[in-house]
Amino acid sequence: MPLVDTLRRELRPTVSLAAPVVIAEVGWVAMQIVDIAMVGRLGPEAIGAVGVGSALFLAFSVLGMGLLLGLDTLVSQAFGARDRKQCDRWLRHGIFLALVLTLPLGLLARTAGNHLDLWGFDPDVLLLVRPYFAIVTWSLPLLLLYAAFRRYLQAVSVVRPIMVALVTANVVNAAANWVLVFGNLGAPALGVDGAGWATCISRAYMVIVLAGAVARQGVRPWTLIAGVRLAGLRRILELGWPAATQAALEYGAFAAVTMLAGRLDPSTLAAHQIVINLAGLTYMVPLGIASAGAVRVGHAVGRRDAAGASAAGWTAIALGTGFMASAAAMFLAVPGAILGIFTTDRGVVEVGLALIVLVALFQVFDGLQGVTTGALRGLGDTRTPMLLNLAGHWMIGLPVGYLLCFAIGWGVVGLWIGISTGLILVGCLVTAIWWGRARTLAAVLGDSPAA
Repeated sequence: MPLVDTLRRELRPTVSLAAPVVIAEVGWVAMQIVDIAMVGRLGPEAIGAVGVGSALFLAFSVLGMGLLLGLDTLVSQAFGARDRKQCDRWLRHGIFLALVLTLPLGLLARTAGNHLDLWGFDPDVLLLVRPYFAIVTWSLPLLLLYAAFRRYLQAVSVVRPIMVALVTANVVNAAANWVLVFGNLGAPALGVDGAGWATCISRAYMVIVLAGAVARQGVRPWTLIAGVRLAGLRRILELGWPAATQAALEYGAFAAVTMLAGRLDPSTLAAHQIVINLAGLTYMVPLGIASAGAVRVGHAVGRRDAAGASAAGWTAIALGTGFMASAAAMFLAVPGAILGIFTTDRGVVEVGLALIVLVALFQVFDGLQGVTTGALRGLGDTRTPMLLNLAGHWMIGLPVGYLLCFAIGWGVVGLWIGISTGLILVGCLVTAIWWGRARTLAAVLGDSPAA
């Protein structure tokens, strides 16, 4: 079958599989964007505090959520074997592990919160970020439980509740922000602290919704003790740690950039925080497509179809990069209107206009590295993206950004040039590796390559 026909055949199933996941991922990032938009009326210091606090908190929680990714494989395999009792057992292991991980990760987060002054933040930002970070840390067990429920539901092909939970959680979050940040409906006006409590409320809501969805599958996950074994916990961790490390390296690099930006003036930090959340929002689309690509590639490999695996990977890559090219064009076309959604502060907008151009320049490469990582995961390769993220972001991107920002004096623009350099490098390398792997699939699987 010609390549174009093969790619066209892959398009519909990939889009169908990716759409609910994309909506869920976008809903996830939209919650933080709502927080920033709400506190934006309080000034640049409030935007910076929410941004820094959220970035630091997610640096810890992403590691915990990543370790639960092993549930994808274990639950899906049990589901494929039509063993629902085994699915139930793996979920119980996941819930137990989520609760166990809460203690060490929570202690690390609390320790980091007690030493925020070491980063050299602006005093006005530091005054706000300390209590905000302490509040959102209470949502850590909720976030890990949500991750365990989500992994289970996705593995048994029940994705609609995940999408519904995240979309409606944005409504809950916005309403809670409106009440608690500004003191509406007789509530005290808590300012930035109110945004923290709104985050906790919305995450509790997500856990309740997904727990209900799990219960409708006939599972009673709250019976935690039965069937939990050390070997099962070890198996989840063995499968989850490479993906968790890769996610932590990638997200940690952006979190580190945010923490470094916190050493600059409040207007610069606020502009950075707005733009980095815009970049995160667009990235959720290729991230969702990456999940679909991993599944489609894995299915093709399982049936020893090299042409199908190659076509599935290239279709996902084309979808992801196509969207990111459109996002880049939008950023370049109406940057002022986009920034105006969050703030009218002239200093913040001025810096933001420079940063949004840099975001536009790396959009396609960000999409490439995200979707191609998913395609490689479908081949069973999680180690290569992990190593590339370590080298690209931590050995090149961050050092270059730090040098340009603080040694040469380019400020936050220098930080973004550094992180952009790392992203572009990772995007190019991971795509080259996928291209080589796709061509050699014929020899491995006994088929002719499709690309």
